[in-house]
Amino acid sequence: MDMKLLIEKIFQAGKAQGIGDMEVYYSAGSSLSLKVFQKELDGYSLSESEGLSLRGIFNGKMGYSYTEKVDESSIDLLIKNVVENATVIDSDDEESIYEGSKEYREVNTFNPELEKVSESDKINFVKSLEKEAFKIDKRITSVETCVYGDGYGETVMSNTKGLYLHDKSNIAYTYAVVVAKDRDDIKTGMAYRAGNDFTKFNAAEIASEAVREALLLLGAKTVKSADYPVVIRNSAAADLLESFTGIFSAESVQKDLSLLKGKLNQKIASEKFTLVDDPFMEDGLASKSFDGEGVACRYKKVIDKGVLMTYLHNLKTARKDGAETTGNASKGSYKASIDISPSNFYVEKGSRTLEEMMSDIRTGIMITELQGLHSGLNPISGDFSLAALGYEIKEGKIAGPVEQITVAGNYFEMLKDIEEVGSDLKFGLPGEAYIGSPSLKIKKLSIAGE
Repeated sequence: MDMKLLIEKIFQAGKAQGIGDMEVYYSAGSSLSLKVFQKELDGYSLSESEGLSLRGIFNGKMGYSYTEKVDESSIDLLIKNVVENATVIDSDDEESIYEGSKEYREVNTFNPELEKVSESDKINFVKSLEKEAFKIDKRITSVETCVYGDGYGETVMSNTKGLYLHDKSNIAYTYAVVVAKDRDDIKTGMAYRAGNDFTKFNAAEIASEAVREALLLLGAKTVKSADYPVVIRNSAAADLLESFTGIFSAESVQKDLSLLKGKLNQKIASEKFTLVDDPFMEDGLASKSFDGEGVACRYKKVIDKGVLMTYLHNLKTARKDGAETTGNASKGSYKASIDISPSNFYVEKGSRTLEEMMSDIRTGIMITELQGLHSGLNPISGDFSLAALGYEIKEGKIAGPVEQITVAGNYFEMLKDIEEVGSDLKFGLPGEAYIGSPSLKIKKLSIAGE
């Protein structure tokens, strides 16, 4: 049925039951995943979702409810659940329905051409990705994972204060993991792409990158344990940033779960380091016009040349701090409660290439992959100890691959020890495609090897 008409009927029913301000959040989406193994389609998954949530103020408390059945038959139950939920809420946190921002910047994150790509073309693409990987080098013994996926999402937010917002976006992604073998030495390499323009996915280019990553790691050895100058390559630096993203949330700060508490307008990182939250980034996979509470998003530098400028706020945390919301309220789905998360969150790139950053390192390490990120670090203290892969650097050049090493340090101290920021900004895989970083040159980190 017509969404505006359904929402209006929900509001009418709510008012009749004594609910004050109300908000409806509707979301729908679909996702496709294709996997190829040994020239055959080995995995096919197509899923669709749709749902609607209602929140409203009853007797001074905010109540919540949701349904997967988006039609008039759900209205009575939605209203009943909001009233019951508000009655049992014992939180003293003041919550409100947002009336809307003065203006919203238009953000286009939907490419209609992606919807026109046939399923057969997608299957042929992922098959060609596997085929290209095998063509490059006889040491490639298998393509362990070869995947193409895409999806679409739509959101509608409307409230009794006159707000009505609509957003639509789509995304495609692909990745390949290849296995290289030379005698008893076996290594894997991975490459990926994400965006919403299918024509930019080049199977030969992606396969070549994955194969190169695997081949360059053949013959890897460990190194002597010591403190080394370290270059953390872009993808690994983005992974590390993703693991510590929560420290910038005002909610974490207010709950004493972030060491950034009390550090606003203080220098907490190298002046080379600027951290940006950009909801308007062209081709950004987390670009959007409004946040999970209907607040207009805005561009901001969270860290500007080493100085902490702001935390990420939603309406509730901003009210607690006597600050303005930064438009970073998030809602993972229609079922989820309001949280805080960044949009396109990335380290601003510098001017030096990876080769230039290495050029004055006599003996050092380049980290290309970090392992155990969810078990080997503490986001509160900042301490990390992670298994890693990479290369040894000698006299400014890559000397050979390195494995069986552990890199250890403290994230807050590491930010202060950044000497250079590269020009090679890169974003992560679809699950972390909103987090990006260029390569970072660190004064020193502890490397445990032999």
